[in-house]
Amino acid sequence: MASMRDIKRRRQSIQSTQQIAKAMNLVATVKLQRAKQHAERSRVYFRSMYITVLSVLEKAGADLDHEFLKPREAGKKAVIAITSNRGLAGGYNSNVIKLVTKGEIRNDDLEIYAVGKKGRDSLKQRYHLKEDYSECIEEPAYADAMKISKDVMNAYLSGEISEIHLAYTAFVNTVTHEPTMIKLLPVDTNEHRQRMEDRIRWNKEQAPEKSNLLSPMTFEPEAEAALDLLIPKYITGLIYDGMIEAVASENGARMQAMDAATQNAEEMIEDLSLLYNRARQSSITQELTEIIAGANAIS
Repeated sequence: MASMRDIKRRRQSIQSTQQIAKAMNLVATVKLQRAKQHAERSRVYFRSMYITVLSVLEKAGADLDHEFLKPREAGKKAVIAITSNRGLAGGYNSNVIKLVTKGEIRNDDLEIYAVGKKGRDSLKQRYHLKEDYSECIEEPAYADAMKISKDVMNAYLSGEISEIHLAYTAFVNTVTHEPTMIKLLPVDTNEHRQRMEDRIRWNKEQAPEKSNLLSPMTFEPEAEAALDLLIPKYITGLIYDGMIEAVASENGARMQAMDAATQNAEEMIEDLSLLYNRARQSSITQELTEIIAGANAIS
């Protein structure tokens, strides 16, 4: 059995760790509320953007020939991986990393645009790191999303990459966060339609039927010109949406992790307190035995 001094030091160490976990839990809770409100306010805009783009594509028909829609057979693929700059968030970062590493894209065909130091440090060991935007995830701004969107779209239009994917954690609610990988370019209407229906379902709304999903739309000029204007804004919106949802998911995951750490520390403190009391009782019993034995020897 460990000595009383060792048990006491161990208990004090765990109590200090518990206090830190409690403080981090409170900070994550406050940040989560702010990020959650931001994400919920933004969903109205992004949902409208999804519907607008899908409506244009539906109106234009399947024969539309546009560079943002045509699949490319050859070329490298790019993934915008959104993680956090800090750990202690449970499996939040590792889930996004697994989403990229366990995908079907070969290592030599993949380029990483990292948003977050945790994902950057892990993924650059296996893939080519094209750009690092880790500072953007601290306080996501639309201008940051525009910069990322401009860089990846320039690489796409120049032929450097054939596909652009976005890997992030979608915020469903406080305790549920979904690691998500979507293809930004070329635009896959079925995938983006499913994404919008998922978002509506997550908001506890009834997912509309296909006939009700898209509104009749008339637009000028031609569909190609409309898509030239809409697609860059659409891609920027998706990246920005991914960033703000990732921040909400990060703080939700950290809040859960710190809450679990606090509870585990409480259980360990109780066990050590019981162990300390047993050691103390054993020490007192031994001292009494020695005193009685000494008294008997004298008499």
